[in-house]
Parts: sequence; structure tokens; C-alpha cells
Amino acid sequence: MPQAQPETDAQWWRGAVIYQVYPRSFADGNGDGTGDIAGVRARLPYLRDLGVDAIWVTPWYVSPLADGGYDVADYRAIDPAFGTLAEAEELIAEALALGIRTIIDVVPNHVSDQHAWFRAALAAGPGSPERERFWFHPGKGEHGELMPTQWVSDFQGSTWTRTTNPDGTPGEWYLHLFAPQQPDVNWSHPDVRAEFEDVLRFWFDRGVAGIRIDSAALLIKDGDLPEYTENPGPGDHPHVDRDEIHDVYRAWRKVADSYAGTRVLVGEVWLQDKARFAQYLRPDEMHTAFNFDFMARPWDAKQLRESIDMTLAAHGPVGAPATWVLSNHDVTRPVTRYGREDSSFAFTAKRFGTPTDLAVGARRARAAALLTAALPGSLYVYQGDELGLPEVEDLPVELLQDPMHFRSQGVDPGRDGCRVPLPWSGTAAPYGFSPDGATGEPWLPQPAAWAGFTVEAQEADPHSMLHLYRAALAARRAEPSLGDGSLTWVDAPDGVLAFARGDVVCVVNLGTSAVELPAHLDVLLTSDPLEAGLLPRDTTAWLRTERPLAP
Repeated sequence: MPQAQPETDAQWWRGAVIYQVYPRSFADGNGDGTGDIAGVRARLPYLRDLGVDAIWVTPWYVSPLADGGYDVADYRAIDPAFGTLAEAEELIAEALALGIRTIIDVVPNHVSDQHAWFRAALAAGPGSPERERFWFHPGKGEHGELMPTQWVSDFQGSTWTRTTNPDGTPGEWYLHLFAPQQPDVNWSHPDVRAEFEDVLRFWFDRGVAGIRIDSAALLIKDGDLPEYTENPGPGDHPHVDRDEIHDVYRAWRKVADSYAGTRVLVGEVWLQDKARFAQYLRPDEMHTAFNFDFMARPWDAKQLRESIDMTLAAHGPVGAPATWVLSNHDVTRPVTRYGREDSSFAFTAKRFGTPTDLAVGARRARAAALLTAALPGSLYVYQGDELGLPEVEDLPVELLQDPMHFRSQGVDPGRDGCRVPLPWSGTAAPYGFSPDGATGEPWLPQPAAWAGFTVEAQEADPHSMLHLYRAALAARRAEPSLGDGSLTWVDAPDGVLAFARGDVVCVVNLGTSAVELPAHLDVLLTSDPLEAGLLPRDTTAWLRTERPLAP
């Protein structure tokens, strides 16, 4: 087991660049078509050269993969498709030796229906102690045939599934805010609280630097199971952002703080109310939480500035740094999204056949990369965004696996299009994702047009998206004023965002024509070339406005 990690910077997380690894699609080490820990270990030098401070690994635990690994059957074991616990420990140690910390995903709202607890609950029957760890409940109606509530699932469809008794008769219902294979656990039960605190210790003991908390605002439910009311007051929603949830994260913070070094808690907190959002970031709770508002906004100067201002204002009172992210394993990739007439993002709006202009989208994604890298706080990069990969929107329907697709009755294309295995080298599939001579096909097919997107091809092209990301992350690391800190807006024409971070000014032209740059001494970096000294549309520039102080 790795020893406790050395801590050279207790505040590393405040301005870190964190790279999201979706292991199933990152790199395949054994040739079976599924990405694995061996593949990640082999590509650690790539991540070092990219310039990241940490990796966030999405669930690699034993799972039936009903929801891409977010249906966990055993939090202390690695799924054999990905490798072994010993390999995970080696990855954590090898990454740290390269200066890269590891953050893992913990899914506390629900478990897999194959988890030992849930299997025991089904076997034990109504009224048993085993069922008290979940939300089993009799149905309504004369024969219990109606669901206990009309709560709505984030995956669309119902939130309750009825069980069958040993004698074949219909039984109780159980709650699942997501797919039926993901039963929600009951956080009012002491076993649940003790179990997850022990899971944290298990992984902190193995050297992880932090925990990303999935669906972090959903854990606590109103035990009376009320129906929704219109415009519920703060903390009054029956299963979202209830006040009692903060006791959970205070306890988790105590666990994290009991370890040497800074072990961070990062929440996936989808909340419109920014004051409520900020409560999760109080000094005795989480360190940071994902800022999804910015990611969901359209490519529009007014909208993006509003999101930036609102985000920084929410974080200020609790002293937490903001996070900036353009996509993740759930969201349409920026190159595709920014090329659409409606470049915002909403899960409910995803449809097959939505037109996009990939050339426009790629240009905007380059500009957005420099914009987010210049904002104060930490930066998340989803694997493949540094290659400018587009969403794969023509996957054969029979190969789709995402439950969001099936639970929408086939209307929503789902999230598989942003989870296609990465292209590393060569001119034909599997593009180096699997080793030479591999017998397994990639678990999702890679497009024939991806030859130009490989790491190998982009390393040879100084104008590639990969070179832009490497340059941006290197400059971000070299400039003392970037990363954590403050921001000052600079006057700019309509359609242009400009802000100063010390002696560096970031200018983003979201307008319709080229604009003059503000006074500056040097141009540090641009997302696309200047035109006769002007900043073209859909382009970002980093400028030096005064000579930096000598070190």
C-alpha cells in the first residue's frame, strides 16, 4: 500500500489543473477493447507533458455497468475489466512520482442492485433490518399497485420499481432517483454513514488526494415522502439539497482532515440557487464543487460574463475557489456544442440530428479553452477535449448503452457520444487505443475521420488543439497571477470579454468582427492567429500589459 503522500503545497487544489480520466475509454492496456488501469499507467507521461496537476478517475469499482460504472457493487474492489486493486495502488504512486495527484469518484446516493446490501435486502423481505438501509415502501392503491410518490428521475421515467415476493406475488417498491439498477441508500441509517466514511478511509489510506462526490446534493430524503410542491422553500425539496445533508459532509471533512496533506472533497452539486450552492463550500465541508452554470451557457459575451460574476460572487463569502469546466462524461463535447445555433447545454434538449458547424465549434472551443484557463480558481479538462474531439453523433443505435437513451424512449441520444475511446496514433481504428495485435474491438467504434485527431498527428502540428492546451497549461503554471486569485474586468466593446489577472489580460472576442486589442507589451498566447494585429471573432488572446516584477 502506498505511504502517505508528501505534501509540498497545502493549497495545491485552489488553482489545480485536473484531468478527468474515464478509464473505459482512455487507453486499453491488455487489448480487449476496454480501457483499463494499465492503459492509464502507460500514458502517465502524456499527462505529465500536458501539464496537469491531478487526475480525476471516474468509477473503476466492481460494477455491472448499467450506468457506466456509477452503479457500484463493491467500493473496495476494482472491476476486473479495469485491473486489480494492486494496479490502482501502483497508478496512484506512479502518478504522484510524476507530480500528479489522484482524485477518485465516490457515489454515495445509490449503489448497484448487485451490491451485497441490496441483494440481502431483497432476500430478507419486508420489515427486515436489511431493507432499512434503502427506501423500500409499500405502494399506494387497493393492492399497492401505485408508486409511493410521483417523483421524477434525472434519467427520465419513474423513480420507483416494484419487487416480487418469494411466492411470486408483487411486493414493496424501492426508490431509485436514477436507473432501477441504482437503488438509493437511506442516509438516515447509521450503517450507511459508517460505511461511506470507511470507504473514504480505505482510499485515503492508499494515497488518493481527493474524492469527487457524485450527485452530492441528493443524499437526504424527506422520510414522509411528500409530493413536490410548487416553488419549495430552501431545503424543502423532498430529495434535493435538504439541510440535513451538510452533517454528512462535515463528517466527511473530518475524515479528510485527519490525514496528512490536503485531501480534498469535490462535489458534483447541480443547484440553481448559488447561495445554497455556496453552503456546501463552507470551511468545514467540501473544498470545491463543480461550476456547471458556466458550462451550460451559450457562446455569448453577456451570458458568460453573467455566469463568471455570479460564480465568483457565490464563492467569495465562503473563501472557496471556483472551478471551471467545459465538459465531462455526461455533456456534449464543446466542439460540437459551440457549433450549434443554440450553443447552451441542457440534458432535456438533447436530440438526434441537431445540426452543428464543426469548424465554428472548434474555433470557439479553442477560444473557450484559453478563457477558462485564465479564470481564477481550478480548471478541469475532460479527456479528449485537449484533442478537440467532436461528439460522435452517428453511433449505431444498437451499440448505445447509456440508460438516458433508453429511458427517454429513444428520443435522447444519450451520453455515449462523448465517451468514445480516445485516438492516440495511426491512421485507422483503434488508433493506438489498444496495443498492436489486439483481439478486442473498442467497446464503442471510433469514427473513420479521427485519424487527424490522434495525439501522434497533433504532436506533429504546431497549430493543433493539443499544442494549444499544452501551451496554455504551461503559461498558466509559469504566470504567478494565473490560477487561484482575483479578477478585474477591463473595459471592452460589446461582444468582447476582457479581464486582468495581475499583469496578464485575457481578451475574448465573441462578437461578429475583428477588434483592436487593448494596450499591451506582449502577446503571450492566442487561440488563433491575429489578423493584421486585430483579434478575430471567436478568438482569445492573453496579453502582457506591464513588465512582471523580477523574482
